[in-house]
Amino acid sequence: MNSAKLAEVYRSELLHQVIPFWLDKSQDTQYGGYFTCLNRDGTVFDTDKFIWLQGRQVWFFAYLYNQVEKRKEWLDCAIQGAEFLNTYGHDGCYNWFFSLNREGKPLIAPYNIFSYTFAAMAFGQLSIATGNPVYADVARKTYDAILLRFGNPKAQWNKAIPGTRDLKNFALPMILCNLSLDIEPLLNKEVLDRTIETCLHEILDVFWRPEIGLIVENVTKDGQLSDSFEGRLLNPGHAIEAMWFIMDLGLRLNRPELIEKSVDISLKMINYGWDEKYGGIFYYLDRCGYPPQQLEWDQKLWWVHAEALIGMLKGYRCTGNRQCLEWFEKLHHYTWSHFKDPEYPEWFGYLNRQGEVLLPLKGGKWKGCFHVPRALYQCWKLLEKCDD
Repeated sequence: MNSAKLAEVYRSELLHQVIPFWLDKSQDTQYGGYFTCLNRDGTVFDTDKFIWLQGRQVWFFAYLYNQVEKRKEWLDCAIQGAEFLNTYGHDGCYNWFFSLNREGKPLIAPYNIFSYTFAAMAFGQLSIATGNPVYADVARKTYDAILLRFGNPKAQWNKAIPGTRDLKNFALPMILCNLSLDIEPLLNKEVLDRTIETCLHEILDVFWRPEIGLIVENVTKDGQLSDSFEGRLLNPGHAIEAMWFIMDLGLRLNRPELIEKSVDISLKMINYGWDEKYGGIFYYLDRCGYPPQQLEWDQKLWWVHAEALIGMLKGYRCTGNRQCLEWFEKLHHYTWSHFKDPEYPEWFGYLNRQGEVLLPLKGGKWKGCFHVPRALYQCWKLLEKCDD
C-alpha cells in the first residue's frame, strides 16, 4: 500500500468533490439551514429539514474549519446552519424536534434523542471555532438534556408497554462516548469522566457478548440477551463505528487495553458481517441466523462501509495489526468501486446485495453531509501517518 498516494486520493475526493457538492447544493440561502434531499446531480427533491442531519452538517463544516484550514466559506456555512437550528430546531428548552418544514415550522416532535446528540456536537464544535459563548451554552444544555434521558431516550414517545419487554439500545452509549470526547473542552471533568466510564461499561461489558463473540443492538434492562427480533439484531457497521470511537478514547485516556479490545471486536464483527458471495457488509443480521425483520437487511449502505474504512485503518494505525490493513484494502476496493459516482460528486448511499445502485440520491432523510466526508477526512489523516 502506497500510503502517501492513497492519502492524496482521500484528500482530493474530500476537498475537491464532496465538500464543494454540499457547499453548492445544500445551503438554503432563503430560509437558512440545509437541504438534504438531493438527487444524483444535487438538485433538491424535498425541502423538509431533519434536525440530526442539520446538526451533522454544522458539525462537519465547523470541524473542517478547526482541523483543516480557516476557510471563511466553511465557517459561514456552519454558522448559518447553526443560527437556523437555534432559532427553529428546539422548543425553547432544548428539546430538539425531529424535523421541520423548509421555513422552520416543526413537523415531528422531539422523540428522537439523536436530534439532541448531533445538535450538541454541532454547537460544541462551532463554539470551539468561534469562541461564541452562546453556542457553548446550547451545547452544554443539550448535553445535560441527553444525560437526563439516558435511561429512557424516547421519553413519553416510547411505544413499548412498560414491564413487558423492556430493552435498551446500543446506539446512545455508543454516540455519547464520541460526543463527550468531541466537546470535552466544554464539559465539567467529573461529569465527563463519569459519562465516559458509563458508556465504556455499557458497550464493552453489556452489549459486547463474549459468549457469542458479537455486539448486539439490544439487551434487556438488566443486561441480558433477549430472544426476540430486537434482541437478536446485529448491525455490524454500528459495532465497528463504536469500536473506532473507543480507539480514540483509548488514545485520549492512555489506555492501550481499550484499543486492543476494540480492534479485536472490530475484526470479529467484520468477519461475521461480510457477504462472502457478493462482497460488502450486510446492513442487518440475526445473531441466531434467523430471517431478520428488516426487509433491507441485505442491502449495502454507504455509512456502514465508510465507518468500516475508518475502523480498519485506525486499528492498523494504532496496533499494526495486519488483519486490519488487509480488511482496509479490501474495503477500499469495494467502497470506491461501488459507492463512488463516476459522473457526479458525492457517493451513492444504497446498493442491493449484488452491489447495484438501488437509489441514485445523494442525500435524503437519513443520508446527509456526514459519513462520507468524515470517513474521507479520517482516512486521509490516518494514511498520512502510516508507513508503507
